[in-house]
Amino acid sequence: MNYLNKKTVEDIDVSGKKVLVRCDFNVPFDADGNIADPKRINEALKTIKYLVEQNAKVILCSHLGRPKGEFNPKFSLAPVAAYLSKALGQEVKMATDVIGESAKSIAASLKNGEVELIENVRFHNEETKNNPEFAKELASLAEIYVNDAFGTAHRAHASTEGVSHYLPAVGGYLINKEISVMGKALQEPKRPFVAILGGAKVSDKIGVIDNLIKKVDTLIIGGGMAYTFLKAQGYEIGTSICEDEKLDLARATIANAEKNGVKFLLPVDNIAGLEYKPDTQCQMVDSHHIPDGWMGLDIGPRTTEMFADAIKDAGTVVWNGPMGVSEWENFAAGTIGVAKAVAESGAISIIGGGDSAAAVEKLGFADKMTHISTGGGASLEFLEGLELPGIACLSEKE
Repeated sequence: MNYLNKKTVEDIDVSGKKVLVRCDFNVPFDADGNIADPKRINEALKTIKYLVEQNAKVILCSHLGRPKGEFNPKFSLAPVAAYLSKALGQEVKMATDVIGESAKSIAASLKNGEVELIENVRFHNEETKNNPEFAKELASLAEIYVNDAFGTAHRAHASTEGVSHYLPAVGGYLINKEISVMGKALQEPKRPFVAILGGAKVSDKIGVIDNLIKKVDTLIIGGGMAYTFLKAQGYEIGTSICEDEKLDLARATIANAEKNGVKFLLPVDNIAGLEYKPDTQCQMVDSHHIPDGWMGLDIGPRTTEMFADAIKDAGTVVWNGPMGVSEWENFAAGTIGVAKAVAESGAISIIGGGDSAAAVEKLGFADKMTHISTGGGASLEFLEGLELPGIACLSEKE
């Protein structure tokens, strides 16, 4: 999918206009109800500040958690409004509903440069069902629609796709950054192009593997899904996670890599545990033979070195998924080693959201990466070459 020609907020006149902005304010909260990590809100600030500076009347909307179509104070966006008010240095007017009297009256009374936040769009079932009437009501609040929520761009919901049928639709700065960095990497990569894929299941990543195998020079497979590939080659994998129904697919993928001249790297050694728990007894094992009763939970040091060697001269690196159970200290070394290699490579480095993004941030390598995607599922589907409804619906540049 080529999204590089989509209009952005800078391509239209927003001055004096009511602008509905779909953000991703789905942030975590601590036990006391305070925002635990405001990263997603901060990512939206560039677009919001631009609209305020351009004298637009800004109406923000987002989902938060899974309230299942019911008004639930636990999932209210009120704390987000408070955080935004401080960040913007002006009051963000909080509506008590989504398309009701409160949202509409605040929107109608907004002056140029003022900001409103409507309540959690998922307080209505019609949001996730992309109900046209609900989308029309939402759109009626504004004159222009801006999507800046990459994390939900792979969902055809009322606030991500439905409203574009009723309003001129463009992308915000965050959406534009995501599609330009990832789009250019996939279409015109600086070579060698190395993809690193981890995570538990082959089935979750097979579409990404199939798409990338036509584009990359080297494909590195780690994490739980490596064991399906190892078993497909006839190796003993003990009690390691494996999708037996995907063995033929794994063999076909290895053959496909060979046919395309792609270097296909699998672990040569592993840290195996006796049980699936953080403090289990563990040992180093060879990938050709993981003993009975033992499960691979991380890549071993020889593998980490081999992967790092393949990464060090890369021109472009795309990474999605950890190399082991990286949230457990005893099985995080592989992910740390790969993160370090990517950080030191000097390559254009793109971390595809989710667990790998969390690992990179936790390890302090975030500022060494070119781009850390804000959307796990959306970045996966982007890498898979699938259409993202929340971006496909945006207007094209002339």
